[in-house]
Amino acid sequence: MKPIHILLVEDNEGDIVLTKDALEEYKIATNTSIARDGKAAIELLEELWHKGSAFLPDLILLDINLPKKNGQEVLQTIKSDNRFKEIPVIMLTTSSSEDDILRAYQNHANCFITKPVEAEQFLEVVSSIENFWISIVKLPVHK
Repeated sequence: MKPIHILLVEDNEGDIVLTKDALEEYKIATNTSIARDGKAAIELLEELWHKGSAFLPDLILLDINLPKKNGQEVLQTIKSDNRFKEIPVIMLTTSSSEDDILRAYQNHANCFITKPVEAEQFLEVVSSIENFWISIVKLPVHK
C-alpha cells in the first residue's frame, strides 16, 4: 500500500510532536509534511503542485489559529483553487466556537474536530482520524 501523504498545518510544537507520535504509533504508512503557518502551507502546496500533482498531500490537518494567514483563510484558498479543492481538509483546532465551526463548513471543510486538552485524548482523536480517513474513506488519487 502506498503511504498516505498528510500535510499538517500547525504552529504549536507540542501538537506537532503529539500528532506525529500518534501517526507513528498506529503503524499506518504515512509521509507527513509540516507547515508552521498559513502562508507556509499555501507556499508548500504551490511547491508540491509544481513538482507534479502526484506530490500533493492526500489529506490536510489544519489548525485555525495560525500566524501569517489563519486556518480559515488557508481553507478558503485551498477550496477555491481547482488544483487543491479535492484534497480533504480536517480542521483540527482548539476552537469550539460555533462561528468557527460554521465558517469552516461554509468554506467546505470536510470535518471540524476540537482538539482535546489531555495528551491521551489527543492521541485517541488522531487515531480516530487515521482509522476513518485512511482505513475507511476512499481518497482521490492525484494524477
